[in-house]
Amino acid sequence: MTQAYKEKYRSQFHFSPKEKWMNDPNGMVYFNEEYHLFYQYHPYGTTWGPMHWGHAVSKDMIHWEHLPIALFPDELGAIFSGSAVVDWNNTTGFFDQGQQGLVAIYTSAGTYPNSDRPLQQQSLAFSKDNGRTWIKYEGNPVLSDIDIIDYRDPKVFWHEETNKWVMVLATGQTITIYTSLNLKEWEFASEFGHAAGSHDGVWECPDLFNLPVEGGENKWVMIVSIGDNGKTKEGSRTQYFIGRFDGTTFVNDHDDSTILWLDYGRDNYAGVSWSDIQDGRRIYLGWMSNWRYANQVPTEAWRSAMTLPRELSLVSTEDGIRLFQKPVAEISTIRKEIKISTEEAGNIPLSSSLMEINIEFEKESSNQFGFVIKHSEEEKTVIGYDVLEEKVFVDRTLSGDSSFSTSFPAIQEAPLKLDQQRLKLQVFLDTSSIEVFAKNGEVAITNLLFPSEGSKELLLFSNEGTTKVLNLTLTELDSIWR
Repeated sequence: MTQAYKEKYRSQFHFSPKEKWMNDPNGMVYFNEEYHLFYQYHPYGTTWGPMHWGHAVSKDMIHWEHLPIALFPDELGAIFSGSAVVDWNNTTGFFDQGQQGLVAIYTSAGTYPNSDRPLQQQSLAFSKDNGRTWIKYEGNPVLSDIDIIDYRDPKVFWHEETNKWVMVLATGQTITIYTSLNLKEWEFASEFGHAAGSHDGVWECPDLFNLPVEGGENKWVMIVSIGDNGKTKEGSRTQYFIGRFDGTTFVNDHDDSTILWLDYGRDNYAGVSWSDIQDGRRIYLGWMSNWRYANQVPTEAWRSAMTLPRELSLVSTEDGIRLFQKPVAEISTIRKEIKISTEEAGNIPLSSSLMEINIEFEKESSNQFGFVIKHSEEEKTVIGYDVLEEKVFVDRTLSGDSSFSTSFPAIQEAPLKLDQQRLKLQVFLDTSSIEVFAKNGEVAITNLLFPSEGSKELLLFSNEGTTKVLNLTLTELDSIWR
């Protein structure tokens, strides 16, 4: 394992498959003190191919144990994205009396008989041994619609108030909601999104969950990923909606023209949250890539990693209620040496390419400030704030290899107001990625990077005026694969 994870560009504290291709996180569920992560997996190549469900488990969402492939293609087709739940009350009848177990709900992706027209249907599998082996339900598929081609990615949860299972399903340019008493028989409940939010690409990988607003009421959050249509600047990305849900219908609190982005970087897609976490946290994980270039990134033995797991919260801001995200507390398990610096200029050596950077700026007279991560004399990544535009940005135009895609060199910006002239940034730097959390997680910007020589120095800058650095903490991080 250790040797396999020493390749160039291999993520050291983000989950990646031991070999071959990976995309969407699937079936994320917590059961018997284990976090399960399934994922879209092509075990025979390093580009997208016939999908299986890969599988790994963790005690802390940071360190992972690889397990054998969980679900293989069958006569109904490949195994596309989906979710998993704990059937606590054995509503399915799959388990022995008084017992509970895991049930996976996934899309069977095949074609119509004697045709190449796609046919996407929802199927079930269950496990009686903590997810180590799986039995496909003999009554598959459990949900079909012959009129809809893009009909996939079921996310299922138990709705206490109505005592039913709820499924949110991506259906072309909308999300369709179904309900069930037993996961086997489903009834149409409602449809959301005909005109709401962004429709730049096909809607995919929905999620729906309840969260308290800090200091206020509870709200429902619907996450929807948007596929790449080749015409937009950003490629594939993810939006969210905030509203109300009564067990059958989701009502958006915003007007249809409002678009709320989950992440302003290029490389956070198809993310969903874990089911059945018992401590009250809502924890999200995304696929750290973009369909614009995912098949072309310059890795060889494997392709793709996941984002850091992120705890989600709803916070009232001056612009309204927004979804905040921060890395899970368990990240502390890989923190190593800490260096605290108050330097306001000059080059600060980085002891590793695996770093957590916490910095707080106070604007004085500058119009732009931030820091540069120098990878080599020619390669750098810039993280900064534009005072006039009121935007935080990440510039990877010169961060390393971008020869595989003209869309890869980019400056990604997110609107963000300073807090009493101050800006806090928490940054996680891995071998081939950077995740920036600004203003306590109000904004996230996730990017892949492919520098030729790692990361060597941090250089602070302040343009056309002065900026004060109130604190700067550099923390070296450990590899999760040692």
